[in-house]
Amino acid sequence: MKIAIISGCTGAIAMLLAGAALTAGMEFPQGTATPSETCGTCHKAIYREFAFGFGSDLHYQPTTIPQKEGEAIPMPAGVSATATAHAFAGAERYPVHAREAEEEGRSCNACHYPEPFAIPDINVVEMTKPKARGKDKEAVGITCASCHLTPEGKIRSAHAVYAPHATVVDLGIQTSAMCAYCHSMGKRVVGKQTQTFLEWREDFLKPGLGRLQCQDCHMPRTMRKVAEDFDNPERPVARHLWTGGRSQQRLASALSMAISQPAEGKADLAFHLINIGAGHSVPTGSNRRAIYLNVVVSDQMGKPVATREWMFAPSYGPRPDDRKFLEEDKKRPDAVAASQADAQGPHEAIIRAGEERILTWTPALPSGSYTVKARLIYDLNRYNSRSFTDDQTDMNGATLTLKIKKS
Repeated sequence: MKIAIISGCTGAIAMLLAGAALTAGMEFPQGTATPSETCGTCHKAIYREFAFGFGSDLHYQPTTIPQKEGEAIPMPAGVSATATAHAFAGAERYPVHAREAEEEGRSCNACHYPEPFAIPDINVVEMTKPKARGKDKEAVGITCASCHLTPEGKIRSAHAVYAPHATVVDLGIQTSAMCAYCHSMGKRVVGKQTQTFLEWREDFLKPGLGRLQCQDCHMPRTMRKVAEDFDNPERPVARHLWTGGRSQQRLASALSMAISQPAEGKADLAFHLINIGAGHSVPTGSNRRAIYLNVVVSDQMGKPVATREWMFAPSYGPRPDDRKFLEEDKKRPDAVAASQADAQGPHEAIIRAGEERILTWTPALPSGSYTVKARLIYDLNRYNSRSFTDDQTDMNGATLTLKIKKS
């Protein structure tokens, strides 16, 4: 539903006249390249969240270039390490490196630098990409206007507001369809990368696991004014933080884990990973993302006596990642990206919304008492060395006391 707002002013006549003058003159000639600082002049609290991660646990974690082991890629000076991923989309160096190494210099500009778009139908079968800005307008990355500016040059909002610019109520901005263009690609392929919106729709919403939209978890609401200096009432307004893979709080809530010993006295172990905290697969998004289930069994003296690790990651394409494709990868136009994905060999499929994944292991242990410690570790870039941990975050863990008897 879209309703044009002709006049939402409830303040004094002087404010109405000033607002009318501003409305007449405030346009967006730069389109979605309009710097977010422009919007932050009035939307102070929202801008602080967007640009500085104000009031969240976001923190940028530098990663490395796979081809240059140990060469870290930090955030450029002058960019807040606690900023949201949307805010530094035009400044982060890893995507720039990736497009040079993997995409022959082609810009990832459809998502990072979109032109104004209409919110797509939430039930569309194949997700296409919005039109991208030109390379001369890439520097500012994702801006407030990237989401809020309509093709007609108005600012979409969930509420009727008094504003110094043309505004239109579009309730679609509160639905997952708002996120669909940039957080899904093509048709649904189970287990593949860049499927987050489609994972939510097919695995969470349609089966009836819940009715939450992306914004309910990633943009929780708080009571406040949209713009502090204008005569609009306090109302539920989304926090512009989009906490995800760089938020320990968000990661900790994504998966539940438990360890069980199915048969008393035996070394059989079962690890239960349950996705009831995310409305999509875990991990989701880029094929670079991974989760490790790391298990260490220690004796009564605390000495490790057995270890095991599983890796969960999206697949690069519709086929599973596997080393047997490496020679074939060299002939592909995306040879670098495909080879990186396949180099680690097959891995566990990502855990879909609502799924309980049970992994079993029977370590070779003599009779006695042991402690089993399991950790879930989130890795922002699995392509680099496993020993590089600066871009990894502990999600949560579980412990089990294990007693083994002679048979």
